[in-house]
Amino acid sequence: MTDAVVTGVGVVTPIGTGAGAFWDALVGGRSGAAPIEGFDASAYATRIACQVRDFDPSSYMETRAAARADRFTQLAVAAGVLAWDDAGLGDDLDRTRAGAIVGSGIGGLYTIEEQAAVLAGGGPRRVSPFTVPKLMPNAAAAALAMQLGLRGLNHCVTSACATGAHAVGEALLAIRSGRADVVLAGGTEAALTPLGLAAFDRMGALSRRNDEPERASRPFDAGRDGFVFGEGAGVLVLESPEHARRRGARAIARVAGYGATADAYHLTQPDPDGDGAARAMTAALDDARVDPADVDYVNAHGTSTPYNDRVETVAIKRALGPESKRIPVTSTKSQTGHLLGAAGAVEAAATALVIQRGVVPRTLNLEEPDPECDLDYVADEPRAQRVSVALSNSFGFGGQNACLVLRAP
Repeated sequence: MTDAVVTGVGVVTPIGTGAGAFWDALVGGRSGAAPIEGFDASAYATRIACQVRDFDPSSYMETRAAARADRFTQLAVAAGVLAWDDAGLGDDLDRTRAGAIVGSGIGGLYTIEEQAAVLAGGGPRRVSPFTVPKLMPNAAAAALAMQLGLRGLNHCVTSACATGAHAVGEALLAIRSGRADVVLAGGTEAALTPLGLAAFDRMGALSRRNDEPERASRPFDAGRDGFVFGEGAGVLVLESPEHARRRGARAIARVAGYGATADAYHLTQPDPDGDGAARAMTAALDDARVDPADVDYVNAHGTSTPYNDRVETVAIKRALGPESKRIPVTSTKSQTGHLLGAAGAVEAAATALVIQRGVVPRTLNLEEPDPECDLDYVADEPRAQRVSVALSNSFGFGGQNACLVLRAP
């Protein structure tokens, strides 16, 4: 099987924008959680989140285009431009052989809320004619293609919190099949609105540690009480090895395997036996033609919810068997919060950087391990370690699971 080479990484996250700043924050143990800004959250049970601050979309796209784009699209274009620049792509690229697969779990929630209020207050003639183009989930992929002139395949994936990983996996398949030489793949989300917060708040899915936001996201800890809502975007440049060699591109990592399964169990809860998640991991390993004994690191979905972290631990044990006890497993959501549809792409980017730089970030706030979560979660300090094979897990509402295998270049 042909691998896809990762030659560029672009991220816009609550802990840093761009691969360098993001990496420094990861290994530095920085949390992006803080009191919510942008709207009054005083009536909510949860009043903290991981927000992208000091973001200026006009740094990445024309001001007029930015004004006609929802925030989730603005974040995606920024991440895509950063990935493009990081990969050193230029004018000599055959753009008919280059595409974008960028998804969102929710799409333009800012626009939906804004225009619903306009309709209620001023009637239908006051609704913006740009409403549909701004809210549609495929707007991010379309805007990125227009920004960079990508004229090859272009579509979006929407699979809740597995979106970003599915997009990267589908890009791998597109390169393997010969349908593209270069694909910008990833996910984006900007759903931290009054309605978005209320919806997750009412589900009881969010941490309520309002007085200590930086300690609120605590995957695998016995005291975890929910995830911290986040926003952001991640885009990876995937290329065929031949294309990357021809242009002398630097390889950060390789995407070598992709597994995708369904729990077919429940709309919001994972299968308690971890069957679907375990099968996704096994499928990805089989696709990459590697064994559990070859795995050096797992970037976990690790949401900091009581249910997910226990089930994911079970799934990792099922998929990796006795090897699971020696493999470091960490959750970068302990720092970024849960970026929903962007999570899988940002975490794949983090995994690629782990491979490139030989350091495993720690899992922040893991102070009292849950007895049912008994793997090596790297709780104390980042760990210098050579990583040749890594898994990146993403599991979404609807029971949709994705796993990526990344390898050293």
